[in-house]
Amino acid sequence: MVVRRVVPNVQTSDVQESREFYGLLGFEEVMNHGWIMTLASPSAPHAQVSFMAQDKTAPVAPDLSVEVDDVDAAYAAVQESGAEIVHPLQDEEWGVRRFFVRDPNGRVVNVLGHR
Repeated sequence: MVVRRVVPNVQTSDVQESREFYGLLGFEEVMNHGWIMTLASPSAPHAQVSFMAQDKTAPVAPDLSVEVDDVDAAYAAVQESGAEIVHPLQDEEWGVRRFFVRDPNGRVVNVLGHR
């Protein structure tokens, strides 16, 4: 399995304020679904941070997103390990297949792959 990118997810009640602040550091908006917005560095596009008020389909907002090349293999490995699945594997309307798992530190990780 290959990790394609890792993105911290910051919970916020004011996405615009976050966009403006991180814009001062050179980040630009690359995705905005209304409930989640991702900013990236134009010179290093994999340097990203996302801001969300809540998750659209899951019961909690994840702390971190990890994009992998084979989300089904990741799901099988996590299930076999006995880790807590917080949100089951499913296809989302915005073009990703994902699940949430709780890491040993109690953080919720969104593991995803683009379809």
